[in-house]
Amino acid sequence: MLIKPLVEALLFVAEEPLSLDRLAEITEFPVQDVRLALRELQQEYAADDSGLQVMEIAKGYQLATKPELAPVVEKLFKGENRYTLSQAALETLAIIAYRQPVTRVDIENIRGVKVDGVLETLLKRRFIRTAGRKDAPGRPILYSTTREFLKYFGLKDVSELPRSDMDLPRERSLFEEPGQTITT
Repeated sequence: MLIKPLVEALLFVAEEPLSLDRLAEITEFPVQDVRLALRELQQEYAADDSGLQVMEIAKGYQLATKPELAPVVEKLFKGENRYTLSQAALETLAIIAYRQPVTRVDIENIRGVKVDGVLETLLKRRFIRTAGRKDAPGRPILYSTTREFLKYFGLKDVSELPRSDMDLPRERSLFEEPGQTITT
C-alpha cells in the first residue's frame, strides 16, 4: 500500500493534528517515510488549485483550508455558536503564553484584577492546563498553554508567538494603583 494516500486520508478524517509518531504508528511506516509523504503532500497542495493545505500545527499535521478562502468558508458556519474569547481572557492567555509556567497571583499582579473566573473558563476550553506547583510558600498552581491553544491560534509551538516586549504589560509595583504609572 502507498504511504502518501494513507497519510492524506488520515489527515482528512482526523479531528486533531496528528504527530509524525502517531502517523507512523497508524500507517506502520517509518517516521522518515511519513515525513517525506507529508512534505510531498504539502508541496502538491501548495502548487495546485486546491483549497486545502497540509499545516504543521500544534506539534502535529492537519489538513485545513487555505487562509485566503476564510471569508467564504466562514459563511458556512455563520450563525453557529462559535465561541470567541473576551478581552480579559485574551489578556490572561497572553500573560500565560509569554510567562509560562505562571501562577494566578503573578497573572493578577500583571493585570491588576482577579482572574479566577477567567482561568476557569480557559481551563474548561482547554486553552490552559495546570503545570504543577511552584516551589514557594503555599505551593501555588502553575499554569501553561496547551496544544488546543496552539491549534486555535495556528501555531506550531510557543516560539512562534510575536515578540513579547511589544504589548505585554509589566508587573506592577505593590505601591502602584491601577492606572497609575510610576517612573524610575
